[in-house]
Amino acid sequence: MDKAEVKKVESYLRSRFGNQDIALIHRPQASDSVEFEIDGETLGIVYRDDEDGDICYHVQLTVLAEDL
Repeated sequence: MDKAEVKKVESYLRSRFGNQDIALIHRPQASDSVEFEIDGETLGIVYRDDEDGDICYHVQLTVLAEDL
């Protein structure tokens, strides 16, 4: 995902969830995904999927039992 694409997805997520503290952070080891953070805490990954010619983004959130 390039910087412009990441900014578009980040802007959408901020708007959709009503939270300007959402940040998408590049992962040096992966070019097809970014880390999903809120207030500096990594909560998951956003993956780019371009199978079948359609581009979409999958948001995978992880909730640790110890955080509940």
